[in-house]
Amino acid sequence: MGDHTTMPQFFGSYTALITPFRDGQVDEAAFRKLVDWQIENGTNGLVPVGTTGESPTLSHQEHDRVIEICIEQAAGRVPIIAGAGSNSTAEAVRLAKHAAGAGADAVLIVSPYYNKPTQEGLYCHFAAVAETIDVPVIIYDIPGRSIVSVNDATLARLVKDFDNIGGIKDATSNVARPPKLVTMFGNGFAQLSGEDATTLPYLAAGGHGAISVTSNIAPRQVADMHNAWRAGDVATAQEINRRLLPVHEAMFCEASPGPVKYAAELLGIC
Repeated sequence: MGDHTTMPQFFGSYTALITPFRDGQVDEAAFRKLVDWQIENGTNGLVPVGTTGESPTLSHQEHDRVIEICIEQAAGRVPIIAGAGSNSTAEAVRLAKHAAGAGADAVLIVSPYYNKPTQEGLYCHFAAVAETIDVPVIIYDIPGRSIVSVNDATLARLVKDFDNIGGIKDATSNVARPPKLVTMFGNGFAQLSGEDATTLPYLAAGGHGAISVTSNIAPRQVADMHNAWRAGDVATAQEINRRLLPVHEAMFCEASPGPVKYAAELLGIC
């Protein structure tokens, strides 16, 4: 059991960045502008090429380039957790090595989608990435998209066997989980919500932050909610959360990232 009082390396409001396109090509200028705007509006960290950044459909060249641009543009102002997941273990290893080499502070590795691995298969997949790189690995548990769940016993094995298994992006909406994981691993293990609508209850249960879709278009409001919560101002956090709820719901009115990219276009972001 770890220390229950410290904050982990990654906490607060992280944005699962969209990847702007123009005429079928990555819109580098719009993406750089988005990175700056996020940081100026209080976002604590950035996650390029997660699912919201269209990781399953970008070419490898595009994937690598988007991470490089993000790291370059952020220039050390905020931590970067680079999306490096794949349902192919060899591909996830290659993406993770590239991201670590490019200067990412951590990598986000999704549980293999479509393949439906066993718990042992999940362990082997994450282990293959963790043993290849030195930066922290954030495990992305999203049964809604990958069908399989990373269970707590598998997580415990990984944490025990690899010092750089640094946290979880939890998109299960199970707000009973954070206190269990804090008890198991202490507060040094980052617990980040992967589901906007349940982020505040997740924080209340002992979570440390979130990797958000909504903060692409409302970075200040989402950051303010996290800051209010950390300052102990529960009423303000609840009020912001209440106002954001219809936005969270709108972001998933169709398959993501369609709605958030449409919203970003309406706002003139890209």
